[in-house]
Amino acid sequence: MSAWNAAERADFRGPLDVTRAATVVLDAQDAVIGWGPAAEALLGYPAYEIIGKHLEAFLPPQEGNGFTAAESADRALGARLSGGDIRVARHRDGHELLLATAVSPLLGGGTAARVLVAAELERVRLWESRLALVNGLATQSPVGLAIYDTNLRLTWCNAAYEREIGQPFSEFRGMRADELYSEGRFLTEAYPRTLDEVMHYVLDTGEAILDLHFLGQPPSEPGTDHLWSCSYYRLQDADGHVFGVCEDAFDITDRYEAQRRLALLVEAGRAIGTALDVIVTAEEVTDVAVPDLASTVTVDLAKEVLEGEVLGAGAPGPTALVRVASRSAQVNGAGDPDRSRKPSPVEYPPGSPQYRSLSSGGLVLVEDTLVVPLRAGGGVLGLVTFHRGAPSATFDSGEVALADELTIRAAVSIDNARRFTRERRASLALQRQLLPQHLPRQSAVDAAHRYQPTDDVTGVGGDWFDVIPLSGTRVGLVVGDVVGHGLQAAATMGRLRTTVRALAGMDLPPDELLTRLDDLVGQAAEEQSEAVGPSADLPVDDATGATCLYAVYDPVSRRCTMARAGHLPPAIVDPEGRLSFPELPAGPPLGLGGLPFESMELELPVGSLVALFTDGLVEARDRDIDQGMDILGRVLSERRGSLEDLCDQALSELLPDGPTIDDTALLLVRTRELDAAQVAGWELPAEPVAVGHARQLATGQLQAWGLEELTFSTELVVSELVTNALRHAEGPLHLRLIRDRTLLCEVADTGHTSPHLRHAADDDEDGRGLFIVAQIVHRWGTRYTQSGKTIWTEQAFP
Repeated sequence: MSAWNAAERADFRGPLDVTRAATVVLDAQDAVIGWGPAAEALLGYPAYEIIGKHLEAFLPPQEGNGFTAAESADRALGARLSGGDIRVARHRDGHELLLATAVSPLLGGGTAARVLVAAELERVRLWESRLALVNGLATQSPVGLAIYDTNLRLTWCNAAYEREIGQPFSEFRGMRADELYSEGRFLTEAYPRTLDEVMHYVLDTGEAILDLHFLGQPPSEPGTDHLWSCSYYRLQDADGHVFGVCEDAFDITDRYEAQRRLALLVEAGRAIGTALDVIVTAEEVTDVAVPDLASTVTVDLAKEVLEGEVLGAGAPGPTALVRVASRSAQVNGAGDPDRSRKPSPVEYPPGSPQYRSLSSGGLVLVEDTLVVPLRAGGGVLGLVTFHRGAPSATFDSGEVALADELTIRAAVSIDNARRFTRERRASLALQRQLLPQHLPRQSAVDAAHRYQPTDDVTGVGGDWFDVIPLSGTRVGLVVGDVVGHGLQAAATMGRLRTTVRALAGMDLPPDELLTRLDDLVGQAAEEQSEAVGPSADLPVDDATGATCLYAVYDPVSRRCTMARAGHLPPAIVDPEGRLSFPELPAGPPLGLGGLPFESMELELPVGSLVALFTDGLVEARDRDIDQGMDILGRVLSERRGSLEDLCDQALSELLPDGPTIDDTALLLVRTRELDAAQVAGWELPAEPVAVGHARQLATGQLQAWGLEELTFSTELVVSELVTNALRHAEGPLHLRLIRDRTLLCEVADTGHTSPHLRHAADDDEDGRGLFIVAQIVHRWGTRYTQSGKTIWTEQAFP
C-alpha cells in the first residue's frame, strides 16, 4: 500500500484504462497519427516529434526478443496479469522501459486503424495485486468483512460473513448489525457494549477501533456462544464524503476457549486443595467447574476415603459411595454452592455412566454427561460427574481433557486430605490413649481439665497434663508441651508423660524430678545423634525443647512445691479472689541443659485455685502471651460456678473461634485440707522401748477411728518399720497415721538408706519382717526428705 500515492488509493481503474494509460493511435501501416499527453509523459516524445513516424521509433520489434532472464519472467508474469503483451520501449533520452501494452482495433473506417495503450509493467502488477487482494477478501478470507451505510444497514459483505450468517446475502441485506446479533455484547472494557453504539462512535469521530472482543451467537449456530475480535473504521469516497463504516471480525472462539481452559486450570491449582479436608476439597472442585465447565457437578467418594482408610491398589472400584459435594448453576446460581446437605449414600444402577466408570476405572462420556474417576495410588477414590443442561451441549475433546486434568488434580488433593485425615485420627487416638481418660478422685484437690487439639490443618500437638497420686495423700500436678505436631509429637508426649509418672512414683522433689527428666532427654538425644551421625541434617530428639511444670501439693501441711522447665508459671487465686503468677525460676527447656532447676514452696490456703496450662491457651495470632494470661486471670478471679464451668469459661474467652494452630491443655485444681482428726503423729525416741510404745499408740488411734480390724496388721507394720529405723538409722523417729481412703502408716528417721525387699534363707535370723509387711499391705515405699527418709505403707479398709 505504501507504493500507492494518494490519488491511487481510491482509484481502481486499471493502468491500461484509456483514461489513465499512454494512448497511441496508429494507422494501417503502424504510423503514429495520435499521441496523447500520457504517452508524452511516459516516453518523453512530444507530439510534433512522433506524429507520422513509425511505431518502431519507440517500440522496436520483438524478433530475437532481447530480454534478459528477469525481463522474460516479468514479461510472462505481466502477460498473465494483464492479458496483454510486454514490450521493451525506447525513451526519447535513450533508456529502455518495460511496458505492458494492449492493442485494440478501431471500427468505423477512416485513417485510424487501431489504438495502442501502454503502461509501466510495475504499475500493472501492483494493480493486479490490488484486484487479487480485493477478490481474496471477498471470497477466500476467513475474516468476516461487512460494510454498513450511515444508517448502519448492511450494504455488502464477503463470503466469510455470509457463511457466518448462514443465509444468502440477498436474504439479510439491509439489516442492522444489532438485528443480526441481538443478544451479543462487547466484552472489552472502556468501550460501548452494543454494535450500534460502536459504529455510531466510529462514524461520528472518524477514529478507528481495533480488537474489540464481541461475544454473541451467530445466526448459523443458535445457542452456541462465539467470540470475535472486531475492528471498525470509517469509509469515505474520493471526495471525502462519509458513506459508511467497515467491520472486520475474526472468530477467536478456539483461542478464547483455550485461554479459558488454561485459566480454569490455573484457578483449579489455586482454589483446590486449600484445606486438608476431604469434603472441603470436593466442594472446591464443584466451585471451580460450575458454571465454566458444566452446569451441574457432583462429587461422590468412597466411604473409606471419608474415614481416612487405605484403598487397596489395583482393587475394583468402591461399591459404597457417598455424595459429598454437589453444585448446580440452575439451582444455586453461579456463586452460591449448596452446602446445606450432609454427605449421604448414593447408588448407581448397572449400565449407568457412573457404574461403567467404576467398573472400568476410566472416564465415560454419554451425550451431555461426563463421568471421570478420581484415581490416586492405583485405586479409585470416587467419581466426579459433569453434566450440562442442554441435550445438545456435549463435551468436546478439549473439554474432556480439561475435565480429566481437573479431576487428576482434585484426586491428588483429596488423597492428601485422606492421608492427613488418617494420620490425624491415628494421632488423636494415640493421644487419647496417652492422656488421662479421667482424673482419679483425690483427697488433696478437686480437679477439672480440658484438652483441645489443634485445627484440622496443623494436626495433633504434644501438650499433656496429669494428676498423679503420691504417698501421704499428696498429689503431683503436671502440665507439659512438646514441640511440633503429628504422630511423632503425640508419641513423644506419651514417652515424657510415662517418664514423669515413673519418676513421680519415686517421691522425688520437683526440681530433682525435672533434673532426672532432663538427663533422660539429653541422653536420648546423644544416642540418636550418634546413630545418625553428627553431620546428618536431622533433629536429635523430638523431646528436646519440650517444656514441663511439676508441682506437689500436700493437703496435710497445705504446702505446694513446684518447679518448671521453660514452661509458663501457674495462675493461683486465693479464696479471697487475689490473683498471682508465682515467679518460679524458669529453668531451661528439657534436653538443653546449662542451668539447674530450682523449686519454690508456697503455702496455699484451703480452697485456693491453681491453674496449670500450656501456651496454646493464652497465645494467639492477634494477642501476645501477657494479654492472654491477663484474660485467664480475670476469668479465674471471677470464680463463677464449678471447676468444669471455669474450664468452659476460660476456653470460650481465650479461644472463641475454636481450635487454633497450637493445641491447648488446661488443668484446674482447688486445694483441700485433711481434717486434723484424720491425722495422728508422734515423735519417738531412738530406743528399743519405742517399738512397744509405737504399737500402743497405733492401736489406740485405730480404736478411736473404729478400725479395730486393722489392729493386728498395723501393729506388725509399725513394729517392723520402727525396728528397722532403730537398727539402720538414727533418731529421733516420727510415726504418723493418716485415715483417708486407705490407712496410711509412715515412719520417718534421719537415715538415707532405704530397706530392700528380699527372700530370707532358712538359716537367716532376720530379713523376713519387710517381706511379711509387703504381703499384708496394699502398697509401700520410701520417700526422701532433706532431713532423712520416710517409709510408708498403705492398707485398704476392710
